[in-house]
Amino acid sequence: MYVPFEDLSEESRVWIYQSNRKFSDAEFTEIENDLKTFLEGWAAHGTSLESSYQLKYNRFIILAVNQDVQAATGCSIDSSVEFIQQLEKKYSVDLLDKMNVTFKLGEHIAHKPLIDFKKMVKDKAVTENTIVFNNLINNVQEFNESWEVPAMDSWHSRFF
Repeated sequence: MYVPFEDLSEESRVWIYQSNRKFSDAEFTEIENDLKTFLEGWAAHGTSLESSYQLKYNRFIILAVNQDVQAATGCSIDSSVEFIQQLEKKYSVDLLDKMNVTFKLGEHIAHKPLIDFKKMVKDKAVTENTIVFNNLINNVQEFNESWEVPAMDSWHSRFF
């Protein structure tokens, strides 16, 4: 059951998928329609999941579930991953590779393999103050407070 993202509790579980390329506005509109359809039918053991999404920067798909109403189970999580895999195929993108880093370079959103990001740190092309997207967050509260943070305040700090 789809609900507006802002109506979810702060403890709602979050999954973040980052694309290896920017989606066009038309693609993002299609993805939004597909997401609403998916979330309307998303269930765990036959019980609807109170869920929502956000699309950010034409690059990120954020899914969230209010686990106070009904917890996401292995099968329901698997179905969401299958949905994401379908989007990968449909748009020829990579959404599941966690070995990439997305960060801001001015107003530009950059996406690099982790090894390239480490090289940029070494070359001082990015600093501890570079805004990174911490996709390891677990819930809506962390998403609101700690998703876009200086590298020194995220797991990326180990590279400095």
